[in-house]
Amino acid sequence: MSSVYIRSFSFPTEDDEWGFFMGVQRTCYDSYYPFHVLVKHHFRRMDFEPITILYGGNGSGKSTALNVVAEKLGVIRESIFNKSNFYPDYLDMCDFDIFAKLPECSRIITSDDVFDYMLNIRNLNEGIDGKRDELFKEYLGAKYGDFQLKTIDDYERLKMVNMSRSKTQSRYVRKRLMDNVREYSNGESAFRYFTEKIQEPGLYILDEPENSLSPVRQQELVQYIEDSARFYQCQFLISTHSPFLLALRGAKIYDLDEDPVDVKRWTELENVRTYYDFFERHRGEF
Repeated sequence: MSSVYIRSFSFPTEDDEWGFFMGVQRTCYDSYYPFHVLVKHHFRRMDFEPITILYGGNGSGKSTALNVVAEKLGVIRESIFNKSNFYPDYLDMCDFDIFAKLPECSRIITSDDVFDYMLNIRNLNEGIDGKRDELFKEYLGAKYGDFQLKTIDDYERLKMVNMSRSKTQSRYVRKRLMDNVREYSNGESAFRYFTEKIQEPGLYILDEPENSLSPVRQQELVQYIEDSARFYQCQFLISTHSPFLLALRGAKIYDLDEDPVDVKRWTELENVRTYYDFFERHRGEF
């Protein structure tokens, strides 16, 4: 059974923004972000389904909309998010309609989160590799070196010598060292990040989750999202231009490249049509 926690979200209109800036003290600011972004395409309101998607090219505002929703709802965020001076003012002008209280596990997952996760794994691997080399030398020194127990302080060394003489080099190192996590590629690590974070019922906001995922992994993520929405009471708000994610069953898609923003079927979207036309031209080569 699918769940919907948030039913709708409203952004400031052009009149709202104009009224706000009429009252702002005349001061030079570097940026008025997130003002002037979503109003360009008259994006006033989102009505949610269990899976809602924001589609659009770079600069369309889809990531802006996702971050505004996440900040207004106060969901978990891991990566640092830089806000402009006007961000709190903009959030104050937004509104939303909640059907049920958001579970505490609700979160936004950005490309930075996934990248940091993969980077941490890489750093961990490098540390493990360095430690492994040290243990190889330790094993050989303990097994073939001369050792005599002279004081109680040598007891730990004695245990190491006995272990080295009772085990092969690989078993010795494995016993003394955690398993290397490099068994996963970057794509596999990225996919594992999503499956680790999306487990409990909640609202999950995903900003271009296709980054770092191969087409095969994207399709696996699609299946995971569909199952999570259908069987585990998860609701999703996703920004993407991936045809695989745009084809999520039952998804409501807002096209932010349209003015005004309009709801469309995934097969009507320009990015998808471009892929379709390309493969049609090369149909005879398959």
